[in-house]
Amino acid sequence: MTTGLNMTKPICLVENKENQLRVNPEALEILEKISQPVVVVAIAGQYRTGKSYLMNHLAGQNHGFRLGYTIKGETKGIWMWCVPHPSRPDHTLVLLDTEGLGDVQKGNSVNDSWIFTLTVLLSSVFIYNSMNFINLQALEQLHYVTELAELIKTKSSPSSGKVMDSAEFVSFFPDFVWIVRDFKVKLELNGHTITEDEYLEHALKLSSDESKLIQHSNTAKECIRSFFPKRKCFTFSQPTKDDELLLSLHKVSTNQLELNFQEQSKKFCSYIFTHSKTKTLREGVIVTGNRLGTLLKSYINVIDSGGVPCLENAMITLAQHENSIAVQKADHHYSEQMARQITFPTDTLQELLDVHTDCEREAIAVFMEHSFRDDQQEFQKKLAHTMEQKMENFRLQNEEASMKYCEEELRKLAQSLQECISSGIFFVPGGHALYLEAKRKIEEDYELLPRKGVKAKEVLQKFLESQAIIEKAILKADKALSDGEKAIAVERTQLNTEKNENEMLRQKLKEKEQISMAQLNCYQKNLAQLKKRMERQYHNQLEEKKMMLMHKRKLLKELPEEGFPEKSEKVKEEIRIIEEMIKQMKSKWPSVISETLVSLGCALFLCPLIWVKAVGTGIVAVGLAGKLIISIIENDKKEM
Repeated sequence: MTTGLNMTKPICLVENKENQLRVNPEALEILEKISQPVVVVAIAGQYRTGKSYLMNHLAGQNHGFRLGYTIKGETKGIWMWCVPHPSRPDHTLVLLDTEGLGDVQKGNSVNDSWIFTLTVLLSSVFIYNSMNFINLQALEQLHYVTELAELIKTKSSPSSGKVMDSAEFVSFFPDFVWIVRDFKVKLELNGHTITEDEYLEHALKLSSDESKLIQHSNTAKECIRSFFPKRKCFTFSQPTKDDELLLSLHKVSTNQLELNFQEQSKKFCSYIFTHSKTKTLREGVIVTGNRLGTLLKSYINVIDSGGVPCLENAMITLAQHENSIAVQKADHHYSEQMARQITFPTDTLQELLDVHTDCEREAIAVFMEHSFRDDQQEFQKKLAHTMEQKMENFRLQNEEASMKYCEEELRKLAQSLQECISSGIFFVPGGHALYLEAKRKIEEDYELLPRKGVKAKEVLQKFLESQAIIEKAILKADKALSDGEKAIAVERTQLNTEKNENEMLRQKLKEKEQISMAQLNCYQKNLAQLKKRMERQYHNQLEEKKMMLMHKRKLLKELPEEGFPEKSEKVKEEIRIIEEMIKQMKSKWPSVISETLVSLGCALFLCPLIWVKAVGTGIVAVGLAGKLIISIIENDKKEM
């Protein structure tokens, strides 16, 4: 696995030029090299509120993201800094610093909304940075959150515009952290000390005042409470009372700052490092650096075309890209392991098939690890057929190696026999017996050769067949034998030939049976691993719905207490819909998995199995693939 990059400075990820958003190719190249899971911490807020300083602090630096010291906002677009996660060795910490919102010099707030939306979509922790208090003005400045329902779709279907679309935001939205800078009041409520989190939750309570400003702030509060179930608040005092130091914070050592600010910074960083979750999409899909880049490109392309980012479409695009890579990785693993473990020729076909089975099982596991949302098993089928073709090539290579080795060794053993035939030694009275002895010696020596491989008997049979005409000539020339003895010898030779041909047929049918059973073994492993993944996917989907349900029930409990019974009806309807979703998921799950297993089984097993059994001296081949597949699927149904 590629380790996370330790960048020495940030780089622009999304450029905002002339009111157009563009992904920086150089930044994408950096993300593509990160195969580790990522924890994405992003910050947004009004310009000139110290966002960049906090992000530098998370990177363990005083400088990096540009700090502004004038009324002009410094950061444009979205900037990225990838560093090793300080407490998770197998993760990369991706820090995103965004363009200040509400910069009057831009004259166009549309891109502010898109930058805010992108930041939410990309992050696993979303930090909103504001000054002084959480009040009406702060909530007014956070009006972008009220636009998310219009700027994000979860499904591509026409029904995605319904209220349930935004209700599903909780299943993939980041944790929400509100930071209040230069906080100057005591954390008290009704004469009692409260925590920062309690301060935030109190500030998010709805007000019954019907003024336009209050109702607008209520909308922002509702969105925060609805979209972000996990919320946290930090308050920061002013870093220093020295105006000169404030203007050069990137050059100031931490110990020159106010002690309160130092402690608050440590507390904030500790929380982010300890509690920030891995960036995860719907159904538990873990986001790596390269996946993050693919998602970003997908979102920007939609925005650029005038559309609205759709999570379902983005995941389809990501799945197509990732599943193609997963097939390549699994295929490479299979080929590499087969080449490493196989020495041609193998002694038996079963030896080759055993190695193939092990390598195939590992390859399927590699595919399952790196793929997701292969709902039609398109890529799993592709991998299975690719490995089947490669196995056939390995089998042919094995046969060719066996054939070459056996023919060469048999040529060496038969050299003296050929010289005797050429010199006429066997064309004398009693020559036939001498010839038979010489041929028997060749067969015995050939039998003692090690690792002749799967073509050993076939090569010997061809050699013996090639000697038939010569043997007849020798037999005819042998004056020591009577005509009756010659006839018996001819009949015996014919019987031996037929016996060898039957033996060859048995071997070929046995090989077909071994290949078929290996295919069946692969089929069963594919189904078993697919079933496990589907169960995991079902569990993740069910947990998402349960989380939505729990969150909605919490909102329903709060609304009457705040005096908003009419809003309760809307939430009750959402709860009813989610409960119905859960009920349908549970009822349909057994049939969904059975149908999927049948579909994959039929696709993987296009050729009939060959079962072989001996009947007297004859051989019967029976095709049983269809019945066998059906019986296995029926067993899977019974287990469920």
